[in-house]
Amino acid sequence: SLFKVNERSRVTADNPTGNPVESSILTEWGSVLEKASLRQQGAVLLVSCYELGHQPIGISLPIGFLEQAGYAPASLDIAVEKVDLERITQARFLGISVPMHTALRLGVRVAELVREGNPSCHICFYGLYASLNAKYLLGLFTPAHPRRAKTRPFPFADSVIGGEYEAPLVQLIETLERGDSLEEVEGVSHREKIVGPYLKRLPFAVPNRNGLPALERYAHLERDGVQHVVGYVEASRGCLHQCLHCPIVPVYEGRFFIVPQEVVLEDVRRQVQAGATHITFGDPDFLNGPGHSLSIVRAMRAEFPHVTFDFTAKIEHILKHRVIFSELGSLGCLFVISAVESFSDLVLTKLEKGHTRADVFAALEIVRQAGITLRASLVPFTPWATLDDYLEMFDVVESHDLIDATDPVQYTIRLLIPPGSALLARSDVHRFLGPLDQAGFQYQWTHPDPRMDKLHQEVSAAVEAAASTGEDPMATFDRLRAITYRFADLKPPAPTASRTLSRDRRRPPRLTEPWFCCAEPTESQLRPLHTKGYGEV
Repeated sequence: SLFKVNERSRVTADNPTGNPVESSILTEWGSVLEKASLRQQGAVLLVSCYELGHQPIGISLPIGFLEQAGYAPASLDIAVEKVDLERITQARFLGISVPMHTALRLGVRVAELVREGNPSCHICFYGLYASLNAKYLLGLFTPAHPRRAKTRPFPFADSVIGGEYEAPLVQLIETLERGDSLEEVEGVSHREKIVGPYLKRLPFAVPNRNGLPALERYAHLERDGVQHVVGYVEASRGCLHQCLHCPIVPVYEGRFFIVPQEVVLEDVRRQVQAGATHITFGDPDFLNGPGHSLSIVRAMRAEFPHVTFDFTAKIEHILKHRVIFSELGSLGCLFVISAVESFSDLVLTKLEKGHTRADVFAALEIVRQAGITLRASLVPFTPWATLDDYLEMFDVVESHDLIDATDPVQYTIRLLIPPGSALLARSDVHRFLGPLDQAGFQYQWTHPDPRMDKLHQEVSAAVEAAASTGEDPMATFDRLRAITYRFADLKPPAPTASRTLSRDRRRPPRLTEPWFCCAEPTESQLRPLHTKGYGEV
């Protein structure tokens, strides 16, 4: 084992783990948690697994809440740090942040490691994907790759929190510290009780990023061939809209919560002091509250006139709030990410996106007139999309000069249907569904045209290989289009790269993180966990 284990401890009916129980309380599945230890430095450990290449707000914000309550949590971001086994063995409470699919896939591997080496530690999964998968996380499962011959089944989690999780997280830790039952902790699921997400306004704390890896270790802004340090904040959470495929919908159900302006600006201020010259607003939709958002970026521009920014907004909101885009451009907005998803009106209707194909082109013109780049996110592989749709996507991207504004991973995104997805209740997706792959945190589905599933596998492999080498997106575009034409038994057009003079090409600003929240993890992301001093495990 990688950990020191007390072999003298004896397993009994009152002590099913065999761990020393003096001055201890039982967690929900029978492990022990030392009393009066949770306020010690590092007794609470918050782990981030993946936040799209950003310094994780999923641990920096709850750290702010916990420090206000008198705790001294440690942090670990396995996206850029090696797993520190010493930090893990010191922890009496481990919080794993899972705001997206890839983070959850990696998070359960961290939980397995902790269960083996520190079985008395209480593990809490929190975030968007935690509540969607609460039943599975709280159940008993045998580790996929146990490192001990006699590893017994365990739950990945002792508790799960979804929605506005920071306040319940603090209350959970306080309850465990007192040795009280979790029954009365609002918003916290455990093995005896599954509850819905916590959806109440919070008295927000300023995120505390002390102890996190430096901003320079995360994704950068690439602009005119120069890379710039990027900060990451949220001005709101949740979303007013209910696009059927979005994982936010079954958790927030059309609600959103603003983060107070003074909290956002202080977070920006600290990151600028740490070297950031560009800020990504990570709100699901920055224009859910346009007045709030405008006020923040106006104040940010007044204090930091050199700082640029980007945000995410629906096509529908770009059209509705078109009058503010000129000002957004003048305030330093470089690009907007928008969930275009498809250029097929049929697919857009099936997903209840709230926009049409024509709306996409109208929004593109609005943004460009303001001097802002539109970076589309796509879901080209759905049960309703055809091979002709996929072929046409390349024509649209090229004819509207979007090749350099589209990250190649967008050509590979396949519809993800997690447990609780709104698609399950309000669409005809059931005729394509297979069983729930609970360990993969999604329903399997099969395309009615077998070529589409094979095409997805081939283009995904090509994009992952291209991302690993930093290939020019135009070359990747040509490669993917050639693959697609081969599947359609058609002769592909001449490569775009051979028809585009390099002196005429000016690549729009972008972030250097090559992956996306709705993409399946890459093989490199799912590699064995790297540890300090023990290699891969």
